Amino acid sequence: MMKPSGNSKDQLKRVLTLPSLIAVAVGVVVAQVVFVGILQGVGIGGAGFLVALIIAFVLTLFYVFTFSELALMLPKAGSISTYTEVSMGHFMAIIATVAGYFAPAMFALPAELFLLESVLDTLYPGSFDHIGLILLMGLAVLNLLGVDIFSKMQNLLACTMVVALLVTGVTGLIHPDQSGGSMPALAEELQQLDISAGTLVVLALWSFMALEFVCPLIEETKDPEKNIPRSMIIAAVALLIIYLLVAMAGYLVVPAEELAGSDIPHYRLVQTLFGDAGKQMVAVLAITATCSTINTVLATLPRMLLGMAHNGQVPKLFRQVHPRTKTPQAGIFLVTLLILVPALLFRDSQDIILTLMISAATIWLLAYIVAHVDLMILRRRYPVLTRPFRSPWYPFPQVIGIISMVFMVIHNSPSPEMTIQVYVNAGVLVLIVSVYAWFWVKYKMKKRLFEPESIGKVLRD
Repeated sequence: MMKPSGNSKDQLKRVLTLPSLIAVAVGVVVAQVVFVGILQGVGIGGAGFLVALIIAFVLTLFYVFTFSELALMLPKAGSISTYTEVSMGHFMAIIATVAGYFAPAMFALPAELFLLESVLDTLYPGSFDHIGLILLMGLAVLNLLGVDIFSKMQNLLACTMVVALLVTGVTGLIHPDQSGGSMPALAEELQQLDISAGTLVVLALWSFMALEFVCPLIEETKDPEKNIPRSMIIAAVALLIIYLLVAMAGYLVVPAEELAGSDIPHYRLVQTLFGDAGKQMVAVLAITATCSTINTVLATLPRMLLGMAHNGQVPKLFRQVHPRTKTPQAGIFLVTLLILVPALLFRDSQDIILTLMISAATIWLLAYIVAHVDLMILRRRYPVLTRPFRSPWYPFPQVIGIISMVFMVIHNSPSPEMTIQVYVNAGVLVLIVSVYAWFWVKYKMKKRLFEPESIGKVLRD
């Protein structure tokens, strides 16, 4: 069995099982913005978006294969920071982790909180002021209490959310009032698809990104050789089924122009299906989706910081775990602040955060490219190293994955004007992180920027 790194006082508890990891993978992906994207996507593209979901699922399996092999070859909480330090050195490891994961969290999660408050204010005007901030603080406290508390909460949230989505999808398929498209119209659209439907893959792939968030939990996972890859693959299949059901329900029940033009199309769908009771259903979906995503991020990003601290890439403060609860408390405090501060700063200018979110997500795509490159480098550099999981069909999933991520970086925003701003913002974010990484690696770690660590040393630490 894989052993946690570090001294006993820094060790984590192995308590997570396969169901818990599946709950993490599903829960972090299915945010409210995903509901909006799925229903707007089917409103825009109809049958073409259903095909795009299937293509996105295949691309998702490709990055799951890559992260599964890397995680089990280097079973450390640092995740991509550890994989990259042994392939391209600490400089790229810091950039890939901080810019690729912490920057998106700073902007995506405040946006998720704003969307939750907007939905609840639409349903129950004036009744849930500041509910997003209250939930954020409550979830932070639960994460401080221990990974077993986090796991129980995550299982409950994910199960509730999945059941609500399945009920919504199945009800939409059999609902008598189908004011949207029809099955014959869907079949006709499928026959008339052309290459332009490929652009919808960009929107569809956003709905599958983040399954790799189970990897930072590897040191707290029971039987990780089996459970890490299985959890991501099962979650990907489950998400595909859920998304197809919800998209089909939206396609059949709600007119396409209403789905495409609504900021909260999931409310329009559920209201049509369940009438007045739809309010409660949307409230449940909104709260469970937002809480599930934030709960998972508060669990995983601090573990990435813990791994980076073990690697010497951030201050030693983040290496400490609470002696009783075995949680990385400093990391949890920092990640909570990274979400809280933008949520307060942009509360009265929420339109700005959309551009910032897309900018940060663009860097996230670059982190996926780095992961694929990591695997290809390590396959060449350590060809005979024991690998509990090997990516099927190597190197085709990695090459295709890199090409698809580059395509998404190019087609990452709805307008040319926003694209320019996104590239500027992403460039500034990468520059800031690069300056930190340059000073830290050169003067604190006293290493060459692109000097890879020995994989033996990393495994011993």
